[in-house]
Amino acid sequence: MQTYSDFKKQITSIPAIEMDVIHTLSYLEAKRIDRGISQSELAKRIGMNTSQLASIERMDHIPSLKTLSRYANGLG
Repeated sequence: MQTYSDFKKQITSIPAIEMDVIHTLSYLEAKRIDRGISQSELAKRIGMNTSQLASIERMDHIPSLKTLSRYANGLG
């Protein structure tokens, strides 16, 4: 069975900088879930509405560094 680490090496259609953002957001979302923080709670902490946060986590668009920083700060 192929692991995600093996699979991500094969991804060439997404620029490396965007892959870094995807990995960072995935890590942060996993931390949010591990800590038992709901989307609505994190959204309140960072001054965003829940639908905006859900859109970010769905990767409807690539979030900015500023948005990722807000997300991380909301997690503490």
